[in-house]
Amino acid sequence: MSERTENAPSAPSAPSARGRPRDAGRDRALLEATLAVLYEKGYGGLTTAAVAKRAGVSTATLYRRWRSKEDLVIGTAAQWARDLGPGEDTGTLEGDLAALLRDKAETLDGPGGRLLHVLIGESAHNRTLARVLDTAVVQPVRDRAADVVRRAVARGDIAPLDDAHVLADLVVGAMVSRVFLTPGPPAPPAGADGPAGAAAPADTARTGAAMTTELLPFLLRALGARSG
Repeated sequence: MSERTENAPSAPSAPSARGRPRDAGRDRALLEATLAVLYEKGYGGLTTAAVAKRAGVSTATLYRRWRSKEDLVIGTAAQWARDLGPGEDTGTLEGDLAALLRDKAETLDGPGGRLLHVLIGESAHNRTLARVLDTAVVQPVRDRAADVVRRAVARGDIAPLDDAHVLADLVVGAMVSRVFLTPGPPAPPAGADGPAGAAAPADTARTGAAMTTELLPFLLRALGARSG
């Protein structure tokens, strides 16, 4: 019974219309625990029992909310997408782009980045999670980037584009490549100067601020921004 519950794909379960209202704090604890277990063990190593234990609840409590680990990951992705929020209109293309890049960099550095890393690897052979990756993770970025482009066109900052979503492809592709595919700094060799067990130096080229600084002028040129 537990094996079927862990592995069988199913649609996200709807909240029950009867009984006590769901505890939003407990829901959030379960979603955060899901991210933590995904980060440590990957999708293949994630179990509902491990998530429930990490969240400090019973598996029965988890199953009242989500029927399987796939449902749980889908719910986590949906919550993360809601947390993204809309972009602000700064009044300039450069300001809007800087805000978009900054927000995406912060997301990749946090729980959303851990979730994205897992979904990218798993979606190659799980069509349900591939749809989640597109709907809950990629599309919100595409929609926000398209808004940036439309505002810039309306202000006369750039000429109209055939596809306003092309900006998102540039942003997502560049940032995912930098964060997930570019090797980080090597660990310090044994006996190197510094305290024993010291962490490797921070890779400043991979920080959100560095990525924003590097990508912003490139994106402005790519979009054909008109100088003032």
